[in-house]
Amino acid sequence: MLARLGERIRLARLRRQLSSAAIAARAGISRTTLYKVELGDPGITLGTCLRVLAALGLDQDFDQLAADDHVGRRLQDLALDRAAASPRRRTARRSGAHSPSSDEETP
Repeated sequence: MLARLGERIRLARLRRQLSSAAIAARAGISRTTLYKVELGDPGITLGTCLRVLAALGLDQDFDQLAADDHVGRRLQDLALDRAAASPRRRTARRSGAHSPSSDEETP
């Protein structure tokens, strides 16, 4: 994943026809560090990656990461559903009901 990110950063720099020296200077890092970013070196900090993205004008793209968390929202909704259902069960038990189906009318 880091290697793919580094490759995309490198391609963005090349598409803009900017040298590694120019981007490194804008990001306030050395050319060696930029080279490591473009290789996807896991030792590079997130802050360094953000500075390179900002130097390329791509810092707004970073804001999109995990912005629409479908799985997390579904898990949260399930937990909220359980929490909302839980007080009803407790109320039903306290009122003498013997099962969750006690809401059904008896003939």
